[in-house]
Amino acid sequence: MFAGFLKVVERCGACGFDFTRLNTGDGAAIFVMQIAGGITVFGALFVQIAWNPPIQAMLAVALPLVAALSIGLMRPGKGVMIALQMRNKAGAQ
Repeated sequence: MFAGFLKVVERCGACGFDFTRLNTGDGAAIFVMQIAGGITVFGALFVQIAWNPPIQAMLAVALPLVAALSIGLMRPGKGVMIALQMRNKAGAQ
């Protein structure tokens, strides 16, 4: 389904489905930012209230966490957006 990290192939290798009609835009990025940001912010808030570590320690953990979650969830998120468009026949003429 993917030719690169986020580049979608033009046609499915198995069934020949045309992916060029589908456009996910920034939809996946919006959902991924909300999920990764929510997990990181609420986790950091919990840790700050429970143990009160220094801010440098919080940044050392929170910044890589949000980056890893964002990168890790982006490809599955884009795949879900494409699957939802296919299921709902978006772009069908």
